[in-house]
Amino acid sequence: MKKSIGAKTQLFPTPVLMVGTYDQNGKPNLMNAAWGGICCSQPPCVAVSLRKATYSYNCIVERKAFTIGIACETKMAEIDYCGIYSGRDVDKFAVTGLTPVKSELVDAPYAAELPVVLECRLLHTIEIGLHTQFIGEIIDVKGDADLFDDNGQLDIMKIQPLIFDTSHKGYHSVGSCLGQAFSIGKQFHK
Repeated sequence: MKKSIGAKTQLFPTPVLMVGTYDQNGKPNLMNAAWGGICCSQPPCVAVSLRKATYSYNCIVERKAFTIGIACETKMAEIDYCGIYSGRDVDKFAVTGLTPVKSELVDAPYAAELPVVLECRLLHTIEIGLHTQFIGEIIDVKGDADLFDDNGQLDIMKIQPLIFDTSHKGYHSVGSCLGQAFSIGKQFHK
């Protein structure tokens, strides 16, 4: 029998996304956000939900662009810092030592040290409640050269992305591949 715990934000896992924006003065900022993920295949899109109180919220609204950097194990402390403090009060790039890179395709920065970045043009804004969902069309995906497999695809085990535990507020890593999607379930087809 299942135990009810009520309406809560309990989804496992959730990605740790680093939202890159410029403010009205061109200052680069990074925000750690876990409410997001891929939301459309064609056009390729990612969604991230932010509270209006965040510094990044108005930056996205004004610039109509953002980047999503994939958080990784090797930069966990820097990533966590970006989720604790506001870009209103601190220069997160200066404090953490991360290097801001201006996207060539959208009006937003990303951190050079993050292994994978999605460059996004704001496509839709949806008011939900406490959060606003920003849907960005992915204009390009960039990854460090050593993260690709022999077939030219990004390798999750080389990236070592962080995932967020919504129950215990902890960071976790990914494990080994357990089975091939769109294949292992074929055993039930008659």
